Amino acid sequence: MADDSLQQLRKILEAVLLAADKPLNLDQLGDVFEEHQRPARSVLRQALDMVQESCADRGYELVEVASGYRFQVRSEYAPWASRLWEERPQRYSRALLETLAIIAYRQPITRGEIEDIRGVAVSTNIVKTLMEREWIRVVGHKDVPGRPAMYATTRQFLDYFNLTSLDQLPPLAEIRDLEDISRELEAKWASGEAPSEPSEEDAASEGSEQS
Repeated sequence: MADDSLQQLRKILEAVLLAADKPLNLDQLGDVFEEHQRPARSVLRQALDMVQESCADRGYELVEVASGYRFQVRSEYAPWASRLWEERPQRYSRALLETLAIIAYRQPITRGEIEDIRGVAVSTNIVKTLMEREWIRVVGHKDVPGRPAMYATTRQFLDYFNLTSLDQLPPLAEIRDLEDISRELEAKWASGEAPSEPSEEDAASEGSEQS
């Protein structure tokens, strides 16, 4: 493709990605073109590389996550950008992050198996929150008495933590304990949000189920 055409394609992709309210993969980007004008996937990737390069000295970047490509504010500028929203960022307890980390590394896994690893009961509110955020889903039922649900992470989980696949999680052998795993997940956040102490609801639920 000629340089002028490639530059034009870069601008088209920039416009489409800016207008999109979700990540777009190569197929979705190709669908914005008429059939006879649709660029090859290799050409789309080349243009996307150009978009990434053009963001090098800007306050935002083009990132690839599990669902596709998206623009996002660079993490170092997120504290300022987040002030545009009056709502306070969602706060997540350490118990929730530990539960999510166990599911990410041990999936598919049942609630009882999570409790065996953590050594305490898993709050119903924690599972509900993870399901509502669409970070985990039920992928089956274990063939044991009671047929407990088996949980696994979702594409939305990967997107939120800026991952393209679970392979990008740090090797489990390099992590000493659950607290380290939670810190690794926190480090993946690019939104500027930082988990705080457990909310009153989480803390109360966690405390009651430990007693």
